[in-house]
Amino acid sequence: MSSLLIPVAPITTTKSRLRDCFSAEQLKDLTIAMFKDLINTLADVKCFKHKLVYCNASEIIELAEENGLIGIKEHLKDKPKSFDDVIGEFNEIAINRFSAKQTTIAFVDLIFVTAKNFHEIDTHLQKHKLVICPAIHSAGISILSRNPPDIISSFFSDPKIPSLVALLNNASKKSINDIFIYDSFRAGFDVDLKQDLILAYEYLKIFNLRDTQVYKFLKNNLKLSFNKKNANDNRNFEMSERS
Repeated sequence: MSSLLIPVAPITTTKSRLRDCFSAEQLKDLTIAMFKDLINTLADVKCFKHKLVYCNASEIIELAEENGLIGIKEHLKDKPKSFDDVIGEFNEIAINRFSAKQTTIAFVDLIFVTAKNFHEIDTHLQKHKLVICPAIHSAGISILSRNPPDIISSFFSDPKIPSLVALLNNASKKSINDIFIYDSFRAGFDVDLKQDLILAYEYLKIFNLRDTQVYKFLKNNLKLSFNKKNANDNRNFEMSERS
């Protein structure tokens, strides 16, 4: 069996690109809401030997351990680490401390991911060296599975190239061709920008996920909505205050 790795950014710096939408305290509440929903999803996920959570925040570690996950405290340094450095540290812990033979990295902001997604990804990982779920809003990566876990580094911090393209380019350089691209809206939707929040709120209603913590948070705190700029254009929107 493989290991699931969930890195969670320090609560003081989480979701910095949403600071013009929410206060620091609200961003903390949003992160906790997303993590609680992910915990609820993982209760039905049986394919991982270990479910590891890597975070500096005591609230996240305590929630993880109260719900059967393994919390690992990240020790912050004076000099900020790149995201790839964090992923590398976490991956080494999984290998050295938990003898991980395969790892799947998923993120707390995948608010629509399902237990079925995790089971399908792990099934593909038993047959391939890399399983990658592209992020739907960008050329990024929402879930990354590696078999073995040190087959290739992650490339989330590349200064010029999006992470999906950077990873595939480097996989090609290393002659890693056994790659499965996992195509999924629900596993590929992440919350990173203002427009993601608005879409998330609408899709949570469409998918009848009004009982989730994230839906309750957005209902109470999100003040934005959007409208089409042109009646014949479904891709060009303008944001406004929600009535």
